[in-house]
Amino acid sequence: MSTSLNPTADNSFVAYSGSPPPFGHAMHKYFGFDPEYVNLNHGSYGSLPLPVSAACDAISRKIESNPDRFMRLELAGLLLTAQTRIANFINADPDELVFVPNASHGIHTVLWNFDWNEGDIIVGTTTTYKAVAMMIQRQSDTPPHPEISIFNLQYPTTQAAIVESFTAHIRTLKASLEAKQKPDGPKLKIVAVIDGIVANPGVLYPWRELTQICREEGVWSVIDAAHNLGQDQNIDVGKVQPDFFVSNCHKWLFAKRGAAILYAPKRNQPILKSPFPTPRFYVSPSDPSAASSTPNFLNSFQRNGTRDPAPYLSITAALDFRSWLGGEAKIYAYCHSLALAGGQRLAELLGTELLDKTGAQTLTMVDVALPLSDAVPATPVVDEYIKETLLLEWNVYAAHYKHNGRWWTRCSAQIWNEISDFEYLGKAFAAICLEVEKKFGIKAG
Repeated sequence: MSTSLNPTADNSFVAYSGSPPPFGHAMHKYFGFDPEYVNLNHGSYGSLPLPVSAACDAISRKIESNPDRFMRLELAGLLLTAQTRIANFINADPDELVFVPNASHGIHTVLWNFDWNEGDIIVGTTTTYKAVAMMIQRQSDTPPHPEISIFNLQYPTTQAAIVESFTAHIRTLKASLEAKQKPDGPKLKIVAVIDGIVANPGVLYPWRELTQICREEGVWSVIDAAHNLGQDQNIDVGKVQPDFFVSNCHKWLFAKRGAAILYAPKRNQPILKSPFPTPRFYVSPSDPSAASSTPNFLNSFQRNGTRDPAPYLSITAALDFRSWLGGEAKIYAYCHSLALAGGQRLAELLGTELLDKTGAQTLTMVDVALPLSDAVPATPVVDEYIKETLLLEWNVYAAHYKHNGRWWTRCSAQIWNEISDFEYLGKAFAAICLEVEKKFGIKAG
C-alpha cells in the first residue's frame, strides 16, 4: 500500500497512511534503485528511502523560499527536534550529542582535540577502518608524536577471546605507561579507538565489554560505531558510558548522506575544544573570559560553516519511516534472519563457508569465503577487476576483501532483499572468481 506524504508546517517529517508491504522485493518501490540492480552492499553508503528523500526535498524548498529566515530563525529548532529523537534512540541527553557529516569526521574531531603528550598511546587494531587507521598514524606523525599500539585481531575468533586478549593488551600498555610516567611530568594517557561493528569482516565487536574494560583500567574509549545505528539493537550509551561514540545515520538508519552523530557526555565535552573547522564560538584558553565562559558545545558544532542541513534534519523522517515499517525489532528480525539464511545459501553455492559459523557475531551483514586462493593478491588491480565485473557485467554488488589469508565477501541484508539476491550474487562470484584465479592466481604467475 502506498504512503501518503503529509509534511508538517515545518516540513520536518513525513507521516504515513496504510500499512507497509511485506519485506522483500515488494519494498523496492520505496527506494530509487535501478530495477535491474541487485544491491547487497547497503552497508557502504546506505540507501535513501523515497519518502525520506521527499522530506529532504521539502526541506530544501523551504530553505530556498527564505534562506535567512530558515537559517537564522528556524533551523535551530528543527535540529533540536532531530537531535532529541536520535538522543532518545541511544539513551543520551540531547545536549550530549551533536551532528557531524560522517563517522570518519567525528573520529577525526575527537582525536584532533586531545591534548597529546610525548609517551601517550593510541590503540588501534589490525581491522581498524583504513581512514581511521590513517588518522591515528597522522596523529602520531604530529608533535609530540603519541605512540601507536596495534591490537592484533584475526577472524574467525570469538567475543570471549577478543575480550580476554584486549584486556591483556591494555594491561600490558598500562604497565609500560606507568613505568615511564615522570613524577613532575604530565599524566600520560591511553586512548583506545574501538569498533562498534568491524567494517571488514562485517561482524559485531564487543564494544560494550571493551568500554567497561577501558573504564576500569583508566583508558579513554573512542567508539567508531559507523555501522551500529539501525543495525545494533538497544544501543544504550547512558548505560555503557563510552567516553566518545560516533555513528552514521545515513547507513543503516536510512537518513540522507552524510549525517552522523558524535556523542560526548558532559564530563568529556571540555576535551572537544573545537569542531573542524573552528567556529566563531571558539573561546581561546588565553582569553581572560575563558574561565567564566559558558560552554557552547552545541552551538560550536551547529555553526561551524555553511552546509546543507537537510541530511541532519532527515533523521526525523528516517525514524518516522522506520516506525511505519514496524519498528526496530521487526526490521532487525527480518534482516538478521536473511543475513544468516542468505549467507548459508551463498556459501553452499560457492562451495565455501561462513566466517561466523555460530552466528553469534552476525547482525545484518554476513561474511562468506570466496573460492579464491591465497595466491590472489589484494592489490588495487584485483580489487578494480572484481568491482568492475560485478557492477558492469552482473549489475550486483557486495563488498569483497582479504583477511587472515583468505578472500571474503561481506553481504548486507536489507528489507528489500530476498534469498534470490544471494543466489544471483553466488552465480556472479562463481564466474568472476574463476576468471580472477586465472588472471591473478598462482597459475597466472
